[in-house]
Amino acid sequence: MNQKTPKFIFITGGVVSSLGKGLSAASIGALLENRGLKVSMLKLDPYINVDPGTMSPFQHGEVYVLDDGAETDLDLGHYERFTSAKLSRSSNYTTGRIYQSVINKERRGEFLGGTVQVIPHITNEIKQVVLDSAQDCDVSIVEIGGTVGDIESLPFLEAIRQVQYDVGKGNCIYAHVTLVPHIKTAGEVKTKPTQHSVKELRQIGISPDILLCRCEHELERSVKEKISLFGNVGVDCVFSAVDVPTIYQLPIALHQEGLDDRISELLNIWSRPASLDEWTQIAEGILHPTAQVTIAIVGKYVDLVDSYKSLHEALLHGGLKHETKVNFKYVDSEDFESLDDATATLKDVDGILIPGGFGHRGAEGKVFAVQYARENKVPFFGICLGLQIAVIEFARNVVGLKTATSQEFDEHATDQVIAFMEDQVHIETKGGTMRLGAYPCKLLEGSRAARLYESDLISERHRHRFEVNNDYRDRLSKAGLSISGTSPDDKLVEMVELEDHPHFVACQFHPEFKSKPTKPHPLFAGFVGAAKARKFN
Repeated sequence: MNQKTPKFIFITGGVVSSLGKGLSAASIGALLENRGLKVSMLKLDPYINVDPGTMSPFQHGEVYVLDDGAETDLDLGHYERFTSAKLSRSSNYTTGRIYQSVINKERRGEFLGGTVQVIPHITNEIKQVVLDSAQDCDVSIVEIGGTVGDIESLPFLEAIRQVQYDVGKGNCIYAHVTLVPHIKTAGEVKTKPTQHSVKELRQIGISPDILLCRCEHELERSVKEKISLFGNVGVDCVFSAVDVPTIYQLPIALHQEGLDDRISELLNIWSRPASLDEWTQIAEGILHPTAQVTIAIVGKYVDLVDSYKSLHEALLHGGLKHETKVNFKYVDSEDFESLDDATATLKDVDGILIPGGFGHRGAEGKVFAVQYARENKVPFFGICLGLQIAVIEFARNVVGLKTATSQEFDEHATDQVIAFMEDQVHIETKGGTMRLGAYPCKLLEGSRAARLYESDLISERHRHRFEVNNDYRDRLSKAGLSISGTSPDDKLVEMVELEDHPHFVACQFHPEFKSKPTKPHPLFAGFVGAAKARKFN
């Protein structure tokens, strides 16, 4: 295939949100990579925020951070876990970024005094983003966020409609994800939502080439024929996107439906057949474990699991390493008003994890959770804020600094064992100003961290403004808190652990962003392994 003529697959969604466009895009990417093709991934989000960095997890789910420091949509996590595509800031564009770019051009006088309009200026900017994303790949997979019919999505849909004319019909297809609900009381599936969704898309000027029908059970031939008739697509282009026990079965299920073969035909791509042995092994490992453990995730966004999406997946990956199913016990830290509360809730779990987060709300409950884990020798893993909470608990209950806290929680406190990073003190704007992206970390020789990584120098992704206050490092270390990871210049604490504990490890970075089912992250594998050992030894 000619590398200079990339193919495009545009993925849209209709009827309702959360249908799985991101997983569909990631699965298609996985299937095409397994056929020997090089793919690129792009997410276009219709909201006006420049990025999700300032949005509440309750609004948007987790913020997924890339190596280059980009704060992106959580779907990019699916892309990285399912494919080997190299993602960057250019892999996620929002309406805010598009308009910001166009306005900056207008201010520079690049439009020669002309009136700046949605068409052609905004749509041309979107098209340029799409075309730029396809450099050095065989197939560019572009997901459009939101739902067809939303006013916010219209410029993106118009832009991708035009792309087909720019690159040629044989180089571009549209895959539409829609819903075929099963009405249990009637005992039948309903195609009308899909019909209306396709109608809405066609009114915009896009005729889908492929329909991915989200459904509970595989669609019968007669249902596919009906959808084909009213959707104006061939029946061989209507695919069941069946609910699966684990998301890692989705590439297998879509392959069995013949999706990658049909895409190859539509785009005239000649490649080897997909080999899904690795995905089959992953799915089998998740569905048929030899043991189970229960991990408590103590946070404040527990009512929305997507807030911890990458964390959830990384724990599953860690379980794969040990043939162990990880059961999750989400705990609202605001429910802990005392150590007794934490003890009552956590007494039956095999491991305790405190994830990242911001703000004082729920912090004291997390301190009690750490204290319970430390005193009762329960495997503990702290991430970002989780490390800071672990340091606060140790400072209070071991070092004896009873008022120890974070500057984030109390800027007037006497013992701020966690403080603003030096280069963050005078920053007033919020978006994109934290310590973001991949940074190197030097590990202490002989530490648990070094043993888990099997290395003394690593690189991990960060997202924070606060750090361990260096004024307290000596006191913490002398009391038994091992600083097992630092920045190469030794100015920043990156990891801490307790040597007299079966497994007490915390890191300032976010290792969940680099875990894949094909390559479980060593910190998660080590944590799940310790939880398993505690339960069965």
